[in-house]
Amino acid sequence: MSRWDRIRDQLRAEGPAASRILVTVVAAWTAAKWVGADQPPVYAAIVPLVALRGDPMSALQISYERVLAVVAGVAIGIATLNVLRPSTASLVVVVALGLAVGIFFPKGAGLNVQVPASSLLVLANPAPDAYALSRFWETAMGALVTTVLAPLLWPPHPRRVLKALADDCRNRLAQGVTVTPAVLTGGPAVARDNLAVVNGHIAAVKADATRAREAQRAMRFNPLRRGHRGAVAGLVRAIESAERIAADLGTLAREAAAFSDRPDLVADVRRAQRQLRPVADATARAIDALLSEQEFRPLVTEARAALAAYARSDSRPAAVALRRPFQQILDDLDPTTPLGAPSGHGGG
Repeated sequence: MSRWDRIRDQLRAEGPAASRILVTVVAAWTAAKWVGADQPPVYAAIVPLVALRGDPMSALQISYERVLAVVAGVAIGIATLNVLRPSTASLVVVVALGLAVGIFFPKGAGLNVQVPASSLLVLANPAPDAYALSRFWETAMGALVTTVLAPLLWPPHPRRVLKALADDCRNRLAQGVTVTPAVLTGGPAVARDNLAVVNGHIAAVKADATRAREAQRAMRFNPLRRGHRGAVAGLVRAIESAERIAADLGTLAREAAAFSDRPDLVADVRRAQRQLRPVADATARAIDALLSEQEFRPLVTEARAALAAYARSDSRPAAVALRRPFQQILDDLDPTTPLGAPSGHGGG
């Protein structure tokens, strides 16, 4: 891919978000001027910059949190100045109270420093009362404009976002399920490397599941995407199943690493590798189908049948231990299967 192709793709990916921010900033600035701002309404323009710069799914929540943080910070600043004149002591009080509130304040991640920052700006202003009032209403105006425009200007497509997350989960889990049995006879170093890779897949799938739930919550504020609620809910359930399967895959990778370092079990492990291949292939296809919004239950049934056949043919401890994670994966794929259905429990 040429440099210009990369630039074009980047503009195509980020251009709508940048345009969204620009239009919302201008609208917030203009609205604040219309309302009667005497000074340039910078604080109104800052809200969409902060709220829309990250994940667009959470833009409205960030707007609300910013307004609340500004109100709390301004209140702390004014209350402190009513007791203490601007000094080192008042600085300590303002920052300490702001940080204390920020610990428990709503936040995306980490300590919320918006509260102490707003308090400090009040403290530094020569006319704190007038400053506090203008800062509050300009921020509120910016949040109002952001709330109105964010769902309407190039709105994020929850189903498209979730489809990308589901594809990422699908690729990671299918790779882990098929590769892990293959490393059983590759030696301890190969099995440990696979375990490290699987742990990376687990962390990525957990992050995908968190983003999926955030996208579903954001549907409440997106009137243009309400028709996608059913599809979004289905994809979220599939990604949450992937999150559970990822944990089972970690168990399988740890078992593989443990058995690869057992010279006394070489014959058992080699036999298990052959027997697990059809189970792993059917399981990977079922995961692929689930996260591709296709019918996956026949593939789960196929995998359960292969696992049951393996259980009847080999009850050695190594075989039992290596079957157990696959049984759990299949249970997490299709938890509605009747108890009498074929499974790998028989004989281990």
